[in-house]
Amino acid sequence: MIETAPATAEPTGLSASELARAIAERRLTARDAVEAHIARIEAVNPGLNAVVVKRYDQARSEADAADRALREDRLRGPLHGVPITLKEQFTAAGMPATIGVAGAAPDDHDGPLVARLRAAGAIVLGKTNVPQLLLYNESDNPVYGRTNNPADPARSCGGSSGGEAAIIAAHGSPLGLGSDIGGSLRTPSHACGIAALKPTSGRLTNEDARLSGYAHGQTAIPSQPGPMARRVADLTLAMRVLAAPGQDAFDPLVAPIPWREPGAVDVASLRIAYYEDDGYFPAAPAVRRAVREAVAALEQHGASVERFAPPDVAGAMNLFLRIVSADGAADAARRLGSNVIDKRIKGLLQIAAIPNGVRPLASGLLGALGQRRLARQVTGIRRSSVDEYWSLIAAQADYRRRFVAELDRGGFDAIVCPPHALPAVTHGSTYYLTMASSYAMLYNLLGMPAGVVPITTVQPGEDRPRKAGRDLVDKTAAAVERGSAGLPIGVQIVARHWREDVALAVMAALEV
Repeated sequence: MIETAPATAEPTGLSASELARAIAERRLTARDAVEAHIARIEAVNPGLNAVVVKRYDQARSEADAADRALREDRLRGPLHGVPITLKEQFTAAGMPATIGVAGAAPDDHDGPLVARLRAAGAIVLGKTNVPQLLLYNESDNPVYGRTNNPADPARSCGGSSGGEAAIIAAHGSPLGLGSDIGGSLRTPSHACGIAALKPTSGRLTNEDARLSGYAHGQTAIPSQPGPMARRVADLTLAMRVLAAPGQDAFDPLVAPIPWREPGAVDVASLRIAYYEDDGYFPAAPAVRRAVREAVAALEQHGASVERFAPPDVAGAMNLFLRIVSADGAADAARRLGSNVIDKRIKGLLQIAAIPNGVRPLASGLLGALGQRRLARQVTGIRRSSVDEYWSLIAAQADYRRRFVAELDRGGFDAIVCPPHALPAVTHGSTYYLTMASSYAMLYNLLGMPAGVVPITTVQPGEDRPRKAGRDLVDKTAAAVERGSAGLPIGVQIVARHWREDVALAVMAALEV
């Protein structure tokens, strides 16, 4: 576990919003804020390996410029002088975006989202670690190595925005930019005990992000950038900058849907659905309890809360796997070239390489050996023809209609559910635990906005492992649960399309 978090009176103990106010009111200089966070990174990063690209000299120079501007009464924007970090995949001048594959040269410009943050006054301290090709929920790759969880170095910080979650949780950064195609914002935030928001698919541009190893032209389940912070108010602050009018000028495919402020949402007027378990991958006891605690808190806020069962999650997960693997992992193989390949990526490539004609036999054999969960992955991760892919997209649209119809039937404005089946996983375990992310992946398939807010920790007695039988996936999940007492646990808040304001309002009501 990292050293105790700083006192709230220290710059590194402040939220991004508090830092912005303190700097604007000249109670704190930007240089002092930057120096304090650099010192904190240098103190905790040897045990974390979260910040893998540093730009300290430039940050100090920009902080001095920000302080000069304030002395001349020139406030650049709502993030004036606030130090931030970026997930390694984002385009930022002078820094490479490798996504865990060697050979990337430093970029010569800022991408549009990074440019927006900097135009608002933010000062970038560096970039944070990711999995190779952004494909797994562990931030570990052959270029930068492994990132540890601040709560327990034997545990992963999650991924793919894991380095970002780790350094924010460790108070080395108050605010960061990550992305999410299958839980990549929400899973690490849950694992590290911070907050994050995955906006509606298409809300923010992908023009400045190196995309993952999923097929480059695959837009049915797009990666979605989003903010990460220790406080929900900071997510709102960041979204005001990132989703401000004019966003569509960056990317003509991004719909110019107006941003709505969460402060206008009355939580007491909401009807909220909830579920503790998705019926696909059993949630750990602490994860289920966190949902119950969130339900009780929302009822105290006056909201109407009712149990809900998401329709056919097994079918939805098969759709997810079929869509993102429709090219048979050819894009991932091209990106890797002759580079060193992470063990987890090798496993994905091996499954994708199984000829479709023998998949039923392979899946049946795994099932007969008691490996039913791996059998599902063998069925789902496969190459598809163009005609098959079009059918998958039609099935996705049909599932989205069915899901929204269920929400309409209950009159629900939002959903409370687990963000992941387990607490922070042990290093290496996602080789088998990909589908423990079903709780997050569902809302990438649907394209709905979803956030995570920390709410509790695993209590003694809740870390007794589940019954596993012969299934390697269940055995791995049981091993993760063993010894997990004390780890952070978050809840996931989902809202209807384009209603990030509702998700943020509910998250703020649950914040402890």
